[in-house]
Amino acid sequence: MDLDRAASVSLALGQEFLTWLWFASETRNGLFRTKSGEAFTLNVEQKVAVQGGEGEAKETAVCSGPMAELVEARLGLRTGKKVNKAQVRIEKDEASWQVFLDAATLTMQGLKTPKVDMKVEEGEDPDARILEKMYLLEKCLEYVDSVFAQFVEVRFGDRWPEEVAGLRRWLYA
Repeated sequence: MDLDRAASVSLALGQEFLTWLWFASETRNGLFRTKSGEAFTLNVEQKVAVQGGEGEAKETAVCSGPMAELVEARLGLRTGKKVNKAQVRIEKDEASWQVFLDAATLTMQGLKTPKVDMKVEEGEDPDARILEKMYLLEKCLEYVDSVFAQFVEVRFGDRWPEEVAGLRRWLYA
């Protein structure tokens, strides 16, 4: 497979994932579980970019705003566009992460983890705060990876046609 074809396949899969993620997060009230059964919430919020077309006819619409309904982005989906980038919020108990997901590269950008108090008290391990921050980064990766694994299972399984039908109902509701 040449690099252009690989990039095209990666983009298509990434766009399907982010489009499905928006649908799944809204229809499940944001509730997801890791393979080990740990519950967390993930919601698409505040900023979504949708893209459609090819070459010079490629169009992108970016919708943003606090607690936005993202009406224009949903309209873009109805016209055949797919989610290209999305800001998501992940929450577990009192902890909250915010990150942009990019469909073209299947990467995370601008990750904000829960705050870690960087003051070291007397007698504390000076590495404790760094280790806590690394733990929080790993938890975010685990949550995103588990949601992506769920998508891959659905996308390449027998349930995909009924998932697409549900997505269409959600889109036009």
